[in-house]
Amino acid sequence: MAEPDTEKFYQDADKYWKEVPATVDGMLGGFAHISNTDINGSTKFLRQFIRGENAKTKSHRALDCGAGIGRITKRLLIPLFDTVDMVELNPDFLNKAREFLGEHADKVEQYIAKGLQDFTPEAGRYDVIWCQWVLGHLTDSHLVEFFKRCKVGLAPDGMLFVKENVTSSDEVDKDDTDSSVTRPRDILVKLMMEAGLKIIKEEKQKGFPKGLYDVIMFALT
Repeated sequence: MAEPDTEKFYQDADKYWKEVPATVDGMLGGFAHISNTDINGSTKFLRQFIRGENAKTKSHRALDCGAGIGRITKRLLIPLFDTVDMVELNPDFLNKAREFLGEHADKVEQYIAKGLQDFTPEAGRYDVIWCQWVLGHLTDSHLVEFFKRCKVGLAPDGMLFVKENVTSSDEVDKDDTDSSVTRPRDILVKLMMEAGLKIIKEEKQKGFPKGLYDVIMFALT
C-alpha cells in the first residue's frame, strides 16, 4: 500500500488512544464479549509450542506488544510464562495495568512506554514475542523493520506470534478513526517474508461473531 503521511499517521493514533477508556472494553473497541473466546483460541495455539515433547521454545520470558492495560498479559502470557514484559504507546494504560494485573503484577519485569515503530527489544531476551491487534498501527516499511528487530530480540529457538485482523479482499482497509490499516492476509505474509520470517503454523481464530474481520494467528521464526 502507499505509505501514509507517517507523522500524521502516528500522531492521530496517539490522539485516538489517549481518549480510549482504560478498560477491557476500551482495549477491544466495544467488543469485550469476545475476550474469552479470543484468549481461549490464543492459549490453545500458543501452548503447543511451549509445552510437551513437541515444544519448540521455552516459557521463561514473553513480550506483549501493544499491551494496553494488560488483558493479554494477564490472561494469556502470565499463566504460561515465568515473566512478561509489556510495551505500550500510552503510559496511562501501563499505569492502569499495575492495578488490572493485581496480584500477578509482580510477574511483569518491564513496563515500556513506546510505540512499536520506536521500540527495539533487547537482543536475545524473549522466548516468545506476542503481537495482537496492533500491527495495523505501523506503516508497511516500519512493520518490516519492527519484525527484523523482533528476530534479534528472540532467545535461541524463540518464536514470534502475530494475531491480526485480515480483510476478505485483496485491498487494504483504512480506518481514519483510530488511524490504522487492516491488511489482506497476502500482504501481511509478504511483509513477514521481507523481514526474513518463516511461518511455522497458521490458524484462523474460531468462534467470533459474524460481521467481524477474519482473525489469523501466525507462529513464526
